Amino acid sequence: MKQILCLAFIVLFAACKQPKTQNPEPNTRLFGLIGKDSIFQYTLMNKKGMEVDILNYGGTITNLFVPDKQGVLGDVVLGFDSLSGYLQKGNPYFGCLVGRYANRIAHAKFTLDGKEYQLAANNNGNTLHGGIKGFDKVIWAVLSHNDTSLTLQYKSADGEEGYPGNLTATVVYTLTPENGLHIDYTATTDKATPVNLTNHSYFNLSAGKDSTILNHVLGIATEGYLEVDSLLIPTGVTAYLGEEVDYAPNSMLAYMDFGVAKPIGRDIGHVKGGYDHNWNVSVSDRKTVAIADLYDPTSGRFMQIFTDQPGLQFYSGNFLDGSLTGKKGMKYVLHGGMALETQHYPDSPNRPEFPNTILKPGEVYHTWTEYRFSVK
Repeated sequence: MKQILCLAFIVLFAACKQPKTQNPEPNTRLFGLIGKDSIFQYTLMNKKGMEVDILNYGGTITNLFVPDKQGVLGDVVLGFDSLSGYLQKGNPYFGCLVGRYANRIAHAKFTLDGKEYQLAANNNGNTLHGGIKGFDKVIWAVLSHNDTSLTLQYKSADGEEGYPGNLTATVVYTLTPENGLHIDYTATTDKATPVNLTNHSYFNLSAGKDSTILNHVLGIATEGYLEVDSLLIPTGVTAYLGEEVDYAPNSMLAYMDFGVAKPIGRDIGHVKGGYDHNWNVSVSDRKTVAIADLYDPTSGRFMQIFTDQPGLQFYSGNFLDGSLTGKKGMKYVLHGGMALETQHYPDSPNRPEFPNTILKPGEVYHTWTEYRFSVK
């Protein structure tokens, strides 16, 4: 009997010593481990059945289920079935939060208050999306989670990836009753530092029925777009668009103009490398008027984008080449998905003529974006 009791005690003790990987709360599941750290997937659902799944790793949106014109739910974002996919070197920022500075900073450096800061050069000698280990590759603390909302926080140390200041970033994902995914960003710092936060989801509103987004119809309410050099760094020149501009036949301005919604594939062949540009948003009433909309004729899904940000980076999945195997074994081919990133302009820390992106102590960085879904 003593041997049995002793054995039972050993088994119980051993069980207590195992890593705690059980779900911490409802609508949460273990997605994998990074070393000894548990990565969980948190599910949000509204009363209409819309669902979004988000990781505490990178604040990554792994799935986004919205209905089509028949009422059938479909997953409209690209991603992977397992954590290993998101950890692989070739992951092109699927679904993640991007920071400390989204998009590119030229020559991986900037000068602030007379001091030059050298950043990690991870993109042709420039800095892209925060550096080698940006906000997309860190584990965020979960401050709260309920049926329709998830609050994440990350504290970025002074000097991380070369940026000054201890920055505390907080992001709240919320599903609205109107089938909107609302993302609210705040940040504070103890030293002046550039901040530009966004989400980098890749959308394909057909939910995989079409292998590309070339038939999607995109409209952007804009004054113009930022011209870029061969490394996609803004030149400082804004190319203005609109009815007052007299386009020459076959002009680049016409190819870049989405003021009247058009299929993405119509003019993409005339844009070297595809679309990867920042459009200046011209909407004045940001809460009630969308800055952009996207329509998939195949499914009838219609997405509107609302934000207070001054720019929209439209990236047409130009570097997808079929080498990545995504969810349910799907190969992500050229233009298999598109990103519509609300943000400040690229390279703003080196462009004083661009809207300010410097956050100072005592100030609160605050911005928001909502992706709202319906059918037509």
